[in-house]
Amino acid sequence: MKKIEEYVRSIPDFPEEGIIFRDVTSVLQDADGLKLAIDSMMQLLDGVDYDVIVGTESRGFIFGVPIAYEMGKPFVPARKKGKLPCETISVTYDLEYGSAEVEMHKDAIKPGQKVVLVDDLIATGGTIEACAKMVEMLGGEVVKIIFLMELAGLKGRDKLQKYDVASVITYEGK
Repeated sequence: MKKIEEYVRSIPDFPEEGIIFRDVTSVLQDADGLKLAIDSMMQLLDGVDYDVIVGTESRGFIFGVPIAYEMGKPFVPARKKGKLPCETISVTYDLEYGSAEVEMHKDAIKPGQKVVLVDDLIATGGTIEACAKMVEMLGGEVVKIIFLMELAGLKGRDKLQKYDVASVITYEGK
């Protein structure tokens, strides 16, 4: 059986020279790769007591929903501003050039719920940090944050030091 790293396509010099783009679509397009990715992420949750999974738009949905389904847990989407139909809370976070905002329904997390955050990749950590803040604003507790891939060179974990963070694959560079 192949390792999960073998399913990830690495594209040099994209989006700019010197960067190696780690493409998750090659994992998704292979049934064995997709199964291995989801199974590997679920293993990161062994022994974790949690009530709900929150996934970030959009690739956090791809991995978070099947994990929630398999584990018999509800799934909550964290979306870009303006995409949710009911009353929301939001957090703005910095991007390399500018800022972005994510939202969650105000009634998505109940006070005291234990929450796992799921995304495909951690780079600078801004998106997932914003999601963690929203969970806490609603009275939830982030008990684990999991990723399929981590770009350690971008130091996203620095923003998440107070959380239990795990990645299936860690790439040392950017």
